Amino acid sequence: MTKTNMSRRGVLKSGAVAGAGLAVPTIFTAQSAAAYTNEPTGSTVTLGFNVPQSGPYADEGADELRAYELAVEHINGGGDGGMLNTFSSKALDGTGILGKKVEYVTGDTQTKSDAARASAKSMIEKDGAVMITGGSSSGVAVAVQALCQEAGVIFMAGLTHSNDTTGKDKRANGFRHFFNSYMSGAALAPILANNYGKDRKAYHLTADYNWGYTTEEAVRTSTEAMGWETVAAVKTPLTQTDFSSYIAPVLQSGADVLVLNHYGGNMVNSLTNAVQFGLREKQVNGHNFEIVVPLFSRLMARGAGANIKGIYGSANWHWSLQDEGTKAFVKSFGTKYGFPPSQAAHTCYVQTLLYADACQRAGTFNPCGVAAALEGFEFDGLGNGKTLYRAEDHQCFKDVLVVKGKENPTSEFDLLEIVEITPRGQVEYDASIFGGNLGACNGGA
Repeated sequence: MTKTNMSRRGVLKSGAVAGAGLAVPTIFTAQSAAAYTNEPTGSTVTLGFNVPQSGPYADEGADELRAYELAVEHINGGGDGGMLNTFSSKALDGTGILGKKVEYVTGDTQTKSDAARASAKSMIEKDGAVMITGGSSSGVAVAVQALCQEAGVIFMAGLTHSNDTTGKDKRANGFRHFFNSYMSGAALAPILANNYGKDRKAYHLTADYNWGYTTEEAVRTSTEAMGWETVAAVKTPLTQTDFSSYIAPVLQSGADVLVLNHYGGNMVNSLTNAVQFGLREKQVNGHNFEIVVPLFSRLMARGAGANIKGIYGSANWHWSLQDEGTKAFVKSFGTKYGFPPSQAAHTCYVQTLLYADACQRAGTFNPCGVAAALEGFEFDGLGNGKTLYRAEDHQCFKDVLVVKGKENPTSEFDLLEIVEITPRGQVEYDASIFGGNLGACNGGA
């Protein structure tokens, strides 16, 4: 592959866009019956990368943006090609998408739904983005997915773990590669039962938005089914940085397990406070007190440091996997940036390739043609084994990792160990259980 330059137009200031509603600009006006939103007419096509560049999930956002830049480089024929070399589909050949070089614009979601909608709206209206992707919050994902449905562009969700994204809030123009709360609960419960027993009392601290709610529900349902009792479940603000006032009541609750339904900086801070209160040294009900983090990432583990040792959680992917796709991606990412990628980086890189591949296979950027190419698509070679993009809800199904913090890490990146690769069949569920209506694709014409 020959080296090509990527185009970057800089970070859009979402605050400059007034209102969360979507006014239909002239670029949305159909020029013909076959027209669709932001149909590219020149030699380039623009993608919109909408990530948290500030706020509690900024670490994930920075790694997502690195991955997006790498994906664009590979699609345009630069670098070593990364996962294009291992992807089971061979539609992409390093010449861009349908002969057009890929350009991109970026926005800062701030991990706020209104800001994320505003930045996505600006990228669609002002910059002609034909696809929006990104985010590290399910609240953001649900909001931006609804906007993309309204605008007639494809939304390739980034890091969003709530059941709602492909459940009650699913949309025909939206697709999610990342796993969800149900899958975390299904994968974690047997491991927790085997290691901690079935007679436990759990206390939940839960981020006060839809990801926190569905994660709490999934873990509660799966652990109660195996005999655990939930003694309390307390909501915490997403903006909280000191969780001391939330940790103190745990000590008087009779609980012997604390479940932290927190992510990113929230989890780093709540776990740190829990350790400072000495929870991990206590014995309650004849058990050693334990802490569980349902959704883990390497970036969170790095932030939490030694506090993460021995703590169980689930993950969508980890850089230490030994399949050919993972090794190719880790090599490319590590060569470019000097350290291994996070699961946020992985899912965003993969979503970009999957979108580009779907356009190539469909022979169009028309979102309805792209959606048809993604629905029911089975693939391999992208780091998670054999994967299905289910047509009924646009959710990917693949193996799920159960991980725990390493007791003796060998580097600042070697912080999590994989204790179980849960087979896809163990985490699958009927598409109807979370409700919602996928509806019809909107091409924007």
